[in-house]
Amino acid sequence: MRQRFVVAILIVLMALTSVPAFAQASGTVRGVCKDLDGKPITGAGVEWLNTDNGRKYELKTNNKGEYFSLGIASGKYKVTLSKDGKELFHFNGLSVGTDEVVQDFDLKKETAAAALQQGMTPEQLKQQQEQQAKAAKEVNTVKALNEKLAAAKQASDAGDFDAAVAQMTEASQMDPNRDLIWAKLGEYQLASAGKQTDSTEKTKRYGEAVDDYQKAIDLKQKALDATPQKTPDATKLLAQYYNNMGQADSKAGKTDDAVKAYTQAAQLDPSGAAQYYFNLGAIMTNSNKVDEAIAAFDKAIAADPTKADAYYWKGVNLISKATTDKDGKVIPAPGTEEALNKYLELQPTGTYAEGAKGLLQSLGGTVETSYGKQKKPPAKKQQ
Repeated sequence: MRQRFVVAILIVLMALTSVPAFAQASGTVRGVCKDLDGKPITGAGVEWLNTDNGRKYELKTNNKGEYFSLGIASGKYKVTLSKDGKELFHFNGLSVGTDEVVQDFDLKKETAAAALQQGMTPEQLKQQQEQQAKAAKEVNTVKALNEKLAAAKQASDAGDFDAAVAQMTEASQMDPNRDLIWAKLGEYQLASAGKQTDSTEKTKRYGEAVDDYQKAIDLKQKALDATPQKTPDATKLLAQYYNNMGQADSKAGKTDDAVKAYTQAAQLDPSGAAQYYFNLGAIMTNSNKVDEAIAAFDKAIAADPTKADAYYWKGVNLISKATTDKDGKVIPAPGTEEALNKYLELQPTGTYAEGAKGLLQSLGGTVETSYGKQKKPPAKKQQ
């Protein structure tokens, strides 16, 4: 009986002092991550990859650039620091045991060490670090600006132009050297102005839109001047800025400035000249400047002979130049009937088709009724 009791005690002691076969030693890892300027890298990923078995530990840095984890299995590791899907640096062959492992990432220090290994001079190293810092800053700036652009578009799509203006105003303060930001701000200012019921506020916002477009134009022109080979798309974009500024000028009552803007747009982008000259003709029509409007529509037609609306509005302006003879008969100005009939030829069922027909009839002109109808084939001869 005594022998059995001793054996039982020995079994219990062995169970208390032995380590289970499935248990594995683990350690603790921590570190601080700093960028090229010595600032904490927040929200970065720190991956510890066990090169023995492929197991990964995904850690995140806090607002101080710190990371920490318990329970990292013993072994050899590759440790990688990344941000926004881009690797910033990595270390190979780090050992983890039961003791705490401290592995910091100091990009300025690591870049300097790598430069020395490559035989770079201190000046070359400084230039490299400045370029890397500039590139990193650019990535962060572009990301923040894209977020502002997306938020502004969402607000604009919902009809909240004031919120869109606020978003783009913040974006322009973050980086005032982007032509797209100022152009978008001008676009939303223009839209918000049309919603104002107070005439003073409306005029003010139209003026602000003009200023925003001017900034976009200045920045885009500066970029083009610095580029030896100008791409057609870049020039077209500048033309669109001038076109939009012309619209804002006209809304603000600055007709002469609008004329200059539309003309500049047409000269910069001949492929879009028809629309730019048409826009110019429209504001001349609204300003009751008949001769200037006709001249603008003629330029639109010259740029695109198929631009139907230009013929119609040319005809409308020519109507005002009609005279009467001694019997009171209306004598249309030369080219009136031709312009209206040309519109009907191009757009027989267009928006202004009935209007064009009505104007022709009021002048006693001939309305071609075959427009839009398929001609009948000639009758067969009887044998």
